[in-house]
Amino acid sequence: QLQLVESGGGLVQPGGSLRLSCAASGFTLDAYVIAWFRQAPGKEREGVSCLKSSDNSIYYADSVKGRFTISRDNAKNTVYLQMNSLKPEDTAHYYCAGGKIVQAMCSTGRGPYGVFGYWGQGTQVTVSS
Repeated sequence: QLQLVESGGGLVQPGGSLRLSCAASGFTLDAYVIAWFRQAPGKEREGVSCLKSSDNSIYYADSVKGRFTISRDNAKNTVYLQMNSLKPEDTAHYYCAGGKIVQAMCSTGRGPYGVFGYWGQGTQVTVSS
């Protein structure tokens, strides 16, 4: 069964850091485009970051550029999102998603788009003092 499981969310003060993990089972991450999305109450879902290993495409939304870093550990079949200098506006439910390379895209200018067929349950990140 193909599955993505996120972890690492929580409550952190402004300026703090969190590392989100997205562990895959049933498929190999490097054959997929992996993206992190977030959605805050009352707001549209936003593509935060994505990674396409086949051509090393990486994208960060302007709102997180310079603060968030996406990475992958092949041995653990896990993708991470390191989040530093967190701000209250980063508060949201964060999801990782996987899409087959022929269906999903990670554009350095546009971000993640296309068909992401696999989604985790998400993890809540709350930035508050």
